[in-house]
Amino acid sequence: MKIRTVTAVLAALLAAAPFAVRAESFPSKPITYIIPFDAGGESDISARFQQTDWEKVSGQPVIIQYQPGAGGAQAWSQLNQIAGDGYTIMGINLPHIVLQPLMGSVGYKTADLVPVNFFHYTPNAIFVPKDSPYKTLAELVTYAKANPGMVTFAGSGSNSANQLGQAQFDQLAGIKTTYVPFSGTGPSVTAVLGGQTTGGFNYVTSGMNQGDAMRMLAVSAEERMPAFPDVPTFKELGYDLVGGAYRGVAVPASTPEAVRQQVSDIVTKINQQPDFIKRMQDGGFVLTDIGYKQMPDFMVRQTKEYEAGAKALGIGN
Repeated sequence: MKIRTVTAVLAALLAAAPFAVRAESFPSKPITYIIPFDAGGESDISARFQQTDWEKVSGQPVIIQYQPGAGGAQAWSQLNQIAGDGYTIMGINLPHIVLQPLMGSVGYKTADLVPVNFFHYTPNAIFVPKDSPYKTLAELVTYAKANPGMVTFAGSGSNSANQLGQAQFDQLAGIKTTYVPFSGTGPSVTAVLGGQTTGGFNYVTSGMNQGDAMRMLAVSAEERMPAFPDVPTFKELGYDLVGGAYRGVAVPASTPEAVRQQVSDIVTKINQQPDFIKRMQDGGFVLTDIGYKQMPDFMVRQTKEYEAGAKALGIGN
């Protein structure tokens, strides 16, 4: 009886071993990384930068796919329908995921989503085409005051960091401009370059990708950015405006805690790779490292901040 009992225990352990190995060796196959915007924007560019180091850090490659629509809401509303095994992750943005649900039904609530790591931040900036008659922000403001609503700004989606920044700037400058949402930074920059709008309320990183095709009038950062030493901050120009977007990675709500942490750790390790750091900094991105353990407190703080800003601007109830 004792021999049979020991044999049965060993058999059970051997049977369970493959599952233990699989849990400990995550990931054991390629990961699909969904970007909820069009190709060419900051979410796409930063994910492509990550892609180079993903296999080095995790042992598995990452496959990038796109699911644009509704400023990211189309993809985020479907995130929790995906299997929570860690093998499908999704790009996620702040303040988008706080502002969008405040405007009404978008298919998800902020609390439904599970961000596991925010790995960078990009300040807002105002751009105009290189042949624009506006050489300075002051010239643009002067025209906007004389022509309410005639200055149009292309931006990355509705209820995004770009739209929040545009609304705040209108309030601070005492002007009325018109925000034109696109399905991502790529299409919004194309609109600026094509003269479809007066300019763009985009992210500072757009300046790195377009060279001298666009002129940056001001950046919404605390201090001038090393990549753009000649571009003044809004604060320098008399407007107390600092803001932009955090970008990171989210997983379905059904994802186990251990896997959530593992995905977060991979993103953190990629953030520490020298080549990745250089690519991001050269591109105008500001690296952050807000991992899964810090996420609850971070989300509480940011949600309160964005809800307060949205209320002051008439967004939501």
